[in-house]
Parts: sequence; structure tokens; C-alpha cells
Amino acid sequence: MQAVDKLPTNQPADRRAFSVLAKEHHRSLLAYAQALTKESHTSRDIVQDAFVVAWRNLETFDVTRDFGSWMRGIVRNKWREFQRKSTRQVVVDDDVLECLEADAQQWDGLILHGGVFNRLEKCLKKLPENLAEAVRAFYYDELSGQEAADVLCVSGATLRKRLERARGGLRDCLQAGSNSEI
Repeated sequence: MQAVDKLPTNQPADRRAFSVLAKEHHRSLLAYAQALTKESHTSRDIVQDAFVVAWRNLETFDVTRDFGSWMRGIVRNKWREFQRKSTRQVVVDDDVLECLEADAQQWDGLILHGGVFNRLEKCLKKLPENLAEAVRAFYYDELSGQEAADVLCVSGATLRKRLERARGGLRDCLQAGSNSEI
């Protein structure tokens, strides 16, 4: 992908502000790109390229606009560029993209309340340990269902049920707020 060594040298304040915004939005942009590409390595490359483009075009950013929306637009453009170059990618129509954007904006709203990933971590800690372990093995460690079941010494059906219960508990906790009990 694009080299980072050719970044323009702007004022230090611009670097700090961009760094803070990049850190705040990195995880949500990865999730957004993952929803588009269905491939973690491709989504990481696309997000990295999007940050390079954003940095190079920082002076064009309208500070009255939402940084997350601006970055998602760049990610979408990078993803479309990737699609044109790759014949393996599945085309997603504009209606699906609009739904993803609406979901992402909703997630952006959670940043004001500590961020969705911080809230998710707090909710994960409230789950019973057997459910939290299932989530960590399957989602965080990216093990397949069978691999996660083997690591946890449970059957595949037990793992699926634990994940179902964990997702329900996490959903309820996120909807109720970070102070709720599961």
C-alpha cells in the first residue's frame, strides 16, 4: 500500500490534533472497513491508507464537519478503489453503504459517553466468566468455532449457546448504559 515516509511536515499542533483524532477513531474505522471487506488484513490496509490520505489532505478538512464521517468517506473511497483492483471482492450496493454509515454515526454518538469499545469492555467484565471467555476466544483471538470450543474444553453447541447468551448480555448492557448490571 502507500508509504508513510512521504507524509508532509505540518505544524506540531496539527500533528497532535490529528494523532488524538486518529486514536479516537481507529477502532471504529477498522470495524467499518471490516464490515465492508469481510477481511481483517484488507480492512487494516484500507484504514492505514485512509489515514495517510487524511493526513495529506488535512488542510481540506472542514472543522465544522464530523471527523469520523470524513474518515469513513475516505475509507469507503479506498475500499471502492480496492474493489476496482480486485476481482475477488463482493460488490455492496449504495443502500447497504447508507445503512453502514447510519450505524457508524450511531456508534460515533457513543464516543461522547466513553466510546463504544470502552463500554463494551466494561460490559464484558460484567458477564459471567464462562461467557466472557467464549467471547474472548471467538472474537478477540479470532479462533474458529471448533478451535474456541477445544480451547475452552466444551462442545461446539455449548460454545454457540454461550456466545448467544454473551451477545444478548452485551447488547442489553450497551443499550442500558455502562452503569447497568447484566
